[in-house]
This record gives sequence, C-alpha cells and structure tokens, in this order.
Amino acid sequence: MLDGKRVLLIIGGGIAAFKCLDLIRRLKERGAAVTPVLTSAATEFVTPLSVSALAGEKAYTDLFDLTDEAEMGHIQLSRIADLVVVAPATADLMAKMAGGHADDLATTLLMATDTPVLIAPAMNVRMWEHAATQRNLAVLQGDGLRVVGPNEGDMACGEFGFGRMSEPLEIVAAVETALAGGPLNGKRILVTSGPTHEPIDPVRYIANRSSGAQGTAVATALAALGADVVFVTGPADVPPPAGVEVIAVQSAGEMLAAVETALPVDAGVFAAAVADWRVKRESSSKIKKNKGELPVLEFAENPDILAQVSQMKSGRPGLVVGFAAETDDVISNATAKRKRKGCDWIVANDVSPETGIMGGAENAVHLISDAGVEDWPRMSKDLVARKLASRIAEALS
Repeated sequence: MLDGKRVLLIIGGGIAAFKCLDLIRRLKERGAAVTPVLTSAATEFVTPLSVSALAGEKAYTDLFDLTDEAEMGHIQLSRIADLVVVAPATADLMAKMAGGHADDLATTLLMATDTPVLIAPAMNVRMWEHAATQRNLAVLQGDGLRVVGPNEGDMACGEFGFGRMSEPLEIVAAVETALAGGPLNGKRILVTSGPTHEPIDPVRYIANRSSGAQGTAVATALAALGADVVFVTGPADVPPPAGVEVIAVQSAGEMLAAVETALPVDAGVFAAAVADWRVKRESSSKIKKNKGELPVLEFAENPDILAQVSQMKSGRPGLVVGFAAETDDVISNATAKRKRKGCDWIVANDVSPETGIMGGAENAVHLISDAGVEDWPRMSKDLVARKLASRIAEALS
C-alpha cells in the first residue's frame, strides 16, 4: 500500500498519456496522493481538467505561471514528493533528461528534484531501438533512475515491437517497489532467467526444459527488498515479474549483449539455463527431409556469460552468483564449476527427471561459496528466492 506517500506524476506527450488517467486512479486506490504535471505536448492527448479531477489536485503545466510560483515554486513542487514518475517517458523527454535540459516545467522539476525518479518509456519501436535512445537510457540508468517497461505489443502507429508503455498496474507495482525501501534500496542487481533458443533454421531451434520460474522468483524477491532489478530473460514459460526492467532475448548471444549493456551492477544472479552449444551455420530456409539422408549439423560453443562476467578485469559486480543444474555428483560438479567460472557463489540443484525440479514448483539447492556448502531443504521456488535474496542483501550491506 501507498498510504501517506506522494507521487509527482509527469505526463509526457504520447498517445500512452491516456493510460495515466487509470494510473492516477490506481495510485489513489492504494492511498497515494498524486500531483500531476503535464508537458505542453501531453495536453494534446489528455486535458489538465480530466487529470486534475481524477487526482483531486491542481494539474501544473506552465513554468512561468506567476500565481503558481507565488503559491508553490517549482523547486518546492519538485521536492514535496516521495517519488517522481514520468509516464509516458517519450524519446524526446528522455533525451532532454539525459542532456540535462530545463526548458519547461517538467524538465525543470526533474533537474531540481532530489527525489528518486521512475520512468515508463513509451514510443515507436524504431525510436526505442534507435542508438540515441539506448544511449540516453544508459545515461539515465547510470544516474540512478528506475525504469519500468516498455512492453512488447501492437503500436498505435500500426507497428509491433517493444515500445508500449507498461500497463498502469505494472507501473503501480514499480512505484510500490521503489517506495518500499528495504536492505537493497539503492542497489542495482542483474538477474538472468529462462532458457535460450538457438536457431537451427527458421522453424527449429535447440532449447532446454527450463521454465524460468526460479529466476523470476529471484527477481521478484530482490525487488521486494528494494533492489533496482534488471531482468534479462529468454523465452520462459512464466511471465516476467512486475516492477522490474525486463529485457527479453532469444539466444545466448543476445543474452550476453543484454548483460553487457546492463552493466555496471552491484550484483549479478545468473539463473538462466543458457544453451552450451548452437548450430555453427543457421540455415536461412527450412531444412527439408530427404529420404535416406540425415542432415549434418555442425555445432559451435556459445559464449560463457557467467565466466565472462566473473572474470572481468574492471567493472565486475561486487557479487556474482551462478546456478548449476546437475544430474549427478551435484556438489562436486558445482564446486568445480564455481572454481572454473570464477563466480562468488553457486546455487546447485539436482535436475534429474525424477526430482521434478526443472519445470516444477519446488527446488532443493546447495549454496556453495568460500565458506563451504549449505544444504537447503526442499521448498517452493519462491521461498528459495526469498532466502537467496536475504543472503545477497547481507553480502551487499
């Protein structure tokens, strides 16, 4: 709940601005007070009157309104909130924030505030993928801003891809996480999850049985302790957690690129079941079945993401946690893997088919570190995640 919390909501000029009407209602349902600020472009999509009516407070629009300045200057307005939320954060608004512009009320408030900031990007997929937007995003994250979304889906412009603003309840979850405090408040943690799909041809791929449930649970537990979580996920069976930055990938190569983009972080938890091999030469067309002939697939080794991050000469996370899914000699194999990879901890488990762990709701793990081996009893994956998140919080304190 958000009882007693005040959110300064800066509404940018995009079609997704209409979602902010529901966002205001959802925040107020949970007890938050909402002070709305609209950019001039935002008023083309929603009216100050409708926003003000839902918020129950004056909607601010003009930096040079002398009445507002007499009643509450923009400096004060920027500091009375517990959290500043920018939704939708358009490409233009993100560029202004990254460049330190202060040429209207919204950007001036963002420059003047000493309050944490959460942004919900929304724009055309090509604008989101543009190198300038990604540079600006990296700058903003480096400055400590939290990010929720964007989601993948149909655009108002008729295109499809990443760029849809997160839904109001997803933003509310991110607000609750940002305001929760907790032992990991201010810490940025990377979590990888799910399987990877390594293409053979346009319709076939190499994969594994990982559901992504354990990685999702870990990300959720870390966010609940106040961490700013970057969640890099392969094509998992379970939906990604709300309130975290989600980066969806398919292959091991894409996952490595996403991990490198997310750095630096305070800790990295590598729960993804990354395929060890890929087809050396992916076929550009579907491989046909020829009677009496079998296709010959030549394999290549995938990048070792855990080892590369663990062995970084500079910028290595302060804590690197790997996962080892084994079918025999679990502890000895996982101990050797920790030494070989160079990570700080290994979370090892037995994924033999008879255990029902891979793809199931429970897990039984061993935490291996310099201190030795801790044997945890079989429990739900959510409880494993909470216990691991607590241990990470202790290590980073």
